Amino acid sequence: MGEHSWAASPAAAERARSVLATAWSCAVTADGGREEFVGAHTVAEDGRVLLQVPEDSALLAAAICAPRGEPSAVLEFADVSPVPVRNRIRARLWLAGWFVPEEGDLAFRATRVVLRRPSGAVVVDLDEFAAAAPDPLATAEARLLTHLADCHSDAVERLTRLVEPDSLHGAVKVQPIAVDRHGLTLRIERTRAHGDVRLPFHRPADDVAQLTERMHVLLTQASAASCPRALQRQRTDGDG
Repeated sequence: MGEHSWAASPAAAERARSVLATAWSCAVTADGGREEFVGAHTVAEDGRVLLQVPEDSALLAAAICAPRGEPSAVLEFADVSPVPVRNRIRARLWLAGWFVPEEGDLAFRATRVVLRRPSGAVVVDLDEFAAAAPDPLATAEARLLTHLADCHSDAVERLTRLVEPDSLHGAVKVQPIAVDRHGLTLRIERTRAHGDVRLPFHRPADDVAQLTERMHVLLTQASAASCPRALQRQRTDGDG
């Protein structure tokens, strides 16, 4: 049990910066209109979003023509699970603020940051947001999770031995849907519902090499645990 003394999860500011670092698309609502941009944004070290827009974009025209060059806008980013599961949106991030033309791009200066997760929405402190860094595993997460789900389903099943049996009641499938420096999250899918269970690491992992060691610790603990009865029934009855 001492191995699981570390139960932290990413702070809201770190989670928000991780969403920014990995999101591929961005929805912008400004001047009464909404535009979708794919692969068009980058993020500065202080969290400012730099958006490349076409010359005929209404958003660019609004930024140039608005008083003081600062139109009000809202940016929306979605954090999508790389592993196919029910309800793949793991979090949404909204930034409210203003665009300023800057060296051919539009630089967005946020005045409000809101992160919504399944547990609810939280307003992120602007100073904490600017100072935070993305989770060190954020850019590798999609590759790591899909590899675990596609090539190591036996390991995923073994990890369910660390889950309380009641959480596995009625389970038809278990998939890894998130990993960060603090732990691994499993999605437990049932016929008409689902739930997530977090397996914390014994200490944070700051890179992929450390993550490998943390996963080995979890798997060793799982191998020493008994197989939950709910999962035994699942294997006997099939996926339904």
